[in-house]
Amino acid sequence: MLKPDSLILDVDGTLWDSTSIIADAWNEIVDARDDIPVHFTAYQLSQLFGRPLSAIADIIFPFLEEKERYALMDTCCEREHERLHENNKDILYPGVADTIRELSKNHKIFIVSNCQAGYIELFLEKTGLAPYVTDFECPGNTGLGKGANIRLIIERNHLNHPIYVGDIKGDQLASSEAGIPFCHASYGFGKVEEADYTIEHFSDLLTIF
Repeated sequence: MLKPDSLILDVDGTLWDSTSIIADAWNEIVDARDDIPVHFTAYQLSQLFGRPLSAIADIIFPFLEEKERYALMDTCCEREHERLHENNKDILYPGVADTIRELSKNHKIFIVSNCQAGYIELFLEKTGLAPYVTDFECPGNTGLGKGANIRLIIERNHLNHPIYVGDIKGDQLASSEAGIPFCHASYGFGKVEEADYTIEHFSDLLTIF
């Protein structure tokens, strides 16, 4: 396997854990409606994140008509952005900021996440990491799945030997679809077998590069 020369990163479960904030935000929306028999927990969201938002909506709002469940998901995400913008707590995993700053000295860093438009921008704003990230993409911008968005980043930036760093099986599958190695962030939300690389702490990436 060729030595990686660039990184493409997932967000939730890899760079930060926003589940408790997002659970509170979504609960604000659904608790206001008598017809929504759902209450979210951080753990529940940790088991859902990584999927496209439409798939999450299908799982948590199956009793609503398709158009209404997706509209409700959009409303939840709007409140989510507001709560994340208001948040002053550091929800990055240990070592993420310092490691990204160090790696960016000699390697290009990218982000691809299965999120709504604006979420990655909010992440970069809240963490101050925008200067260290060359490019990013998500289905909220392109309408494409994670594998296709990884491929888009690779082609757009003429990358030779990137790896994708994520925490769930879906990330591994997306990496395979894009034709690049996968690094499993084992501290995140999911279990993965036979990853090309495995890290127990985000700072372990320094040993790979």
